[in-house]
Amino acid sequence: MSAELNMEQRDPNNINNHIQVAFEDVLAEPEGIKSMDCVWRNSYNCFECGKRLCYMIMTLFCGICIALEWGCQFAQVAFAHIWCYTPCLRLCAIECGFWKKCLTIATECCITPCCSALGTFFSMIKITKA
Repeated sequence: MSAELNMEQRDPNNINNHIQVAFEDVLAEPEGIKSMDCVWRNSYNCFECGKRLCYMIMTLFCGICIALEWGCQFAQVAFAHIWCYTPCLRLCAIECGFWKKCLTIATECCITPCCSALGTFFSMIKITKA
């Protein structure tokens, strides 16, 4: 492993900024209507405890298996790109280069003279206003 695992900052690239799961992001009481302070305080404690406990249990039982599955998925994607897609694209680029040369020669031999002749013909037309 080239970089050491940061146990404090677990989202250094901020890829999960869209996940807002803090109490203040989920529950809010607008001005003019408020519950009792003890209800609000205990709601906060229950929310945080439940969220933390459920997340810990789910990650304990599923996190390692899911991480292994995602590792395999990304390994498969990397494998496909390295050993299949990129060589295939390179082959297509080589083949298209050949056909591009063939079409360029055909165009220069057949179509270019016709276009030049038509250009010369139409350039001799004079338009005058009556």
